[in-house]
Amino acid sequence: MSHDERRMTNAKARAEINGGVQLEPPDLRDVCRFSHEAMATVYEVYTVHGNRTYAAQAAQAAFDLVDRLERELSRFLPNSDITRINHLEAGGSTRVAPSTLECLLIARHMFDLTGGAFDVSIGTGLPSLELDPDESAVRATTRGVRVDLGGIGKGYAVDLMAEMLEEWELPVSLVHGGFSSMLALEPPAARDGWPLTLSDPGEPSRVLERLTVRQTALGASGVRKRDHIVDPRTGDPVRGRRAAWVTLGRPPGIAAAAVADAMTTACLLLGHDEIDALCRNSPGVEAWILGDTELLHFGAAASEHSERATLSGIRNGDEQWRTNQRS
Repeated sequence: MSHDERRMTNAKARAEINGGVQLEPPDLRDVCRFSHEAMATVYEVYTVHGNRTYAAQAAQAAFDLVDRLERELSRFLPNSDITRINHLEAGGSTRVAPSTLECLLIARHMFDLTGGAFDVSIGTGLPSLELDPDESAVRATTRGVRVDLGGIGKGYAVDLMAEMLEEWELPVSLVHGGFSSMLALEPPAARDGWPLTLSDPGEPSRVLERLTVRQTALGASGVRKRDHIVDPRTGDPVRGRRAAWVTLGRPPGIAAAAVADAMTTACLLLGHDEIDALCRNSPGVEAWILGDTELLHFGAAASEHSERATLSGIRNGDEQWRTNQRS
């Protein structure tokens, strides 16, 4: 295989893994880049700070957080919160970490918002889990529920990583998990935003869209992921769609990257009218769907009132929503 053939093969593999998202880096002389493997992917932090050592310490703190989340959220680890939930009998309950409960609350809200198209229980009965924020506990009303947070856990980790970087006073940053879950904070100086491209995962040189983003989350699902996505409502695999991307502005109190991840999965399954309605009724949401032959773009145009009514309560600031879920 020639050098050019190897380069194209590697590019195609990267595009399949990251859903066709690439960062078109600005002048990187002042941008520090740090990488870490976790949750079966590579997390990266791009940030700007005059002291690289300090930036490295902040990035490591964010990566340590991801490792902790993996120990809580992975269904493959024998004593993780999710593994214990998956072994609950009817009427059984288990205490979980606050972050696990928050991730499950987001997943439940997205299940309701998408009419069940996004379902971390893969159709085994997510509504059968009662979530108790006061006790940080999960109770099963039936046996056999199987939770897999793979469709939202990376985005949730990216959200918390970004918050930690802000706590370290690194507001000029971009965080991603395998480029399929991304959150852009403020861009480098003299830039309107972080430059991204959306490409055909099967043909990486074919750029479909160029974006410039700040304070924005992006979720992506590509062809390799599509092979593992089935409609939890019917059990049928994805057909006729090769990739989906969703961007979501980062309003206060919203786990934007987690929500974008969930919406991306749902957009591979929902009909065009349903996607259009989801975008129109959600704050700052845009979606791109790549079918077999064309790219479709859906944009939000909902009123401020409708926006608040749709996505409010996804983070722990809305206790009324949580109370409703317990009742």
